[in-house]
Amino acid sequence: MLVELQVKNFKAWKDTGPIRLAPLTVVFGGNSSGKSSLGHLLLAMKQTTQISDRKRALHLGDESSLIDLGTFTDCIYGHDLESLLEFTLKWKLPHRLEVDNPLVETEVYSGDYLSLHSSLRADKASQPVIEEIQYDLFDGEEKTLEIIHGRSGSKAYLEASPLRLVHASGRKWPVEPPEKFYRFSDRTLLRYQNADFLAEFALETERALDDLYYLGPLRSPPRRVYQWSGDSPPDVGQEGETAIAALLSATSEKRMLNRRWKKPRSRFDEFIASWLVDLGVISNFRVKAVAKGRKEYEVLVKTQPKAPEVKLTDVGFGVSQVLPALVQAFYSPKGSTVWMEQPEIHLHPKAQSVLADAFISATQSYEDGVPRGTQLIIETHSEHFLNRLQRRVAEGVIKKEDVAVYFVKNKTGAAALEALELDEDGEILNWPENFFGDEMEDIAARTLAAINRRSSQK
Repeated sequence: MLVELQVKNFKAWKDTGPIRLAPLTVVFGGNSSGKSSLGHLLLAMKQTTQISDRKRALHLGDESSLIDLGTFTDCIYGHDLESLLEFTLKWKLPHRLEVDNPLVETEVYSGDYLSLHSSLRADKASQPVIEEIQYDLFDGEEKTLEIIHGRSGSKAYLEASPLRLVHASGRKWPVEPPEKFYRFSDRTLLRYQNADFLAEFALETERALDDLYYLGPLRSPPRRVYQWSGDSPPDVGQEGETAIAALLSATSEKRMLNRRWKKPRSRFDEFIASWLVDLGVISNFRVKAVAKGRKEYEVLVKTQPKAPEVKLTDVGFGVSQVLPALVQAFYSPKGSTVWMEQPEIHLHPKAQSVLADAFISATQSYEDGVPRGTQLIIETHSEHFLNRLQRRVAEGVIKKEDVAVYFVKNKTGAAALEALELDEDGEILNWPENFFGDEMEDIAARTLAAINRRSSQK
């Protein structure tokens, strides 16, 4: 699970400051305030780990990648190529990591959190290159091991503390600069007798980013027929285009989920259908093959108990738009982080409230008796979503420590992030000005208009 993110000189962000990421993190903000770019940077990091070109510091994207951020100049705050693009990511490791020094039997460094800080600068061709990377291994809050790798002028360096790296006999060749934004070159590792563990650090970075999934704000429109040939898609797609295939795959694998500990278990398709019913957007939902032995499927729904069963294309748009969000929240592998933009789009107020319950459940759900450990980072504009979240904190359904709420504002061209303080009663202690607009201004204006109208009638 990701626990902290900090970004400097990226898009609208001069410096986000450390951002605590909870199991359920919610980000509010005005249009074009800069909140989406934080998720986009994480996607760029993920796609960088997936390309074969080790010399590319950060893959900013193209037509076939997860995200296309344009040029490095487009990405730098204020388009100032003299600035360094910096980001820090800290995450909880799925298993405790132990680093043994093979040269000193009693020297062991261990931790359950890993942090990566990367600094990138522009080269003469305005392309990103690595200035420095730093790994820190933490045992709780205590740092147990620090690794710094970068370049100074034409020379690269690699330092470890408190572990001392020792040259291998006959291998005193120069240190090679870092690869991508997180890797150590194989040649550099071979230079030392006790640096093999650094490959494990890079592998853990790849694992953390491989477990990151993204659902964009615009989902694919519903279809009359969906194709599924038995494959298991990795996710629902950025536009939710493979949501039905994911649902069919999970159902065929007999995946059984419950909403939280000791709640009844149900088959994946029935589980998703129950949330759609709770949202109030349908009364019944099922997916069936067009004919036996065919790979074409249709989604059939009832909007009311006595209403006829119709195809997904023949009901309101909200069902097809929220379905990928629900499927992704519960389909992703255990321990995943899911970043969603505006999952509440096209939903009425009550459904937006219940969606908060669904996402709380996604962070608390179990599969085959084991906690799924899903982390959700939600960008939303929904006041109803927040109200329900506050209520559930007050009711003790979710701990306030398991929730992080942020408000992004951008009035001067620079984005600023404000952490909202939530108490045990679900109250926000530092409510931002005009968070959801000025409600009292509307009430006062409406009252004044009524008074003026009555006066003119008299």
